[in-house]
Amino acid sequence: MTSPPARIEALCRYPVKGLSPQPLPRTTLVPGRTIAADRLYAIENGPTGFDPAAPAYFPKIRFLMLMRNERLAALRTDYDETSHTLSIVLEGREAARGDLRTKEGRLAIEAFFRLYMPDELNGPPKVLSGEAPSGVPHSFSDIAKKVVSIINLASVAAVEAAVGQPVDPLRFRGNIHVSGWPAWHEFDLLGGELSIGKARLKVVKRIVRCAATNVDPTTGIRDLTIPTTLQQTFNHADCGIYAEVVAAGDIAVGDAVGANDGA
Repeated sequence: MTSPPARIEALCRYPVKGLSPQPLPRTTLVPGRTIAADRLYAIENGPTGFDPAAPAYFPKIRFLMLMRNERLAALRTDYDETSHTLSIVLEGREAARGDLRTKEGRLAIEAFFRLYMPDELNGPPKVLSGEAPSGVPHSFSDIAKKVVSIINLASVAAVEAAVGQPVDPLRFRGNIHVSGWPAWHEFDLLGGELSIGKARLKVVKRIVRCAATNVDPTTGIRDLTIPTTLQQTFNHADCGIYAEVVAAGDIAVGDAVGANDGA
């Protein structure tokens, strides 16, 4: 069955796991990869044994992340893909800056986190890079597969109605925000394909939401109980879908999203 017309309302990537989103006007999807530089870096919270020569999946609890470290949401960050420089702004002022490819740059970022959240650290914070010898970047995603996360804005509106107050879609930390589908229609697409221009994506998994969604992405205040609300109102704790890129193509805000249901 063909889905109703839909379009991309926003594109985002998260260059450093747990830190703020970076809006994109457009990007290029590549088979078997995430959106470029999405979750390319993470801040290790205590030793993990991560080997940059053979990068492997680790659960998110091994890194600084919003589920446990809501103060991260109070930081505004920007990442320059050309220079690999991360800047961190706190309360309107630049608090740290560093080239994440260099030892000096990583040390500058690590020093900031030692001072910013000492009581939440399980060991020295360490910047980990997903750049791999194979040339295929590792992603510090919440799942082992390299995926793109897609948020249906109508489903967010349904959550908003259940909560009884505004819910910023950025709470769900997705890569692609889609309008035009009915609420929860994304779940009908499991096993099916999406087409955006020449790009094609296979929908592989519903996204189970965690306590990170309870954190206001602007203030860093833990002010909602979204997983509980989802479970009590809709009998599931899911919002959004993961999809694997199976055919390359450029995508941009405003592009039409075609979909064939997986059923």
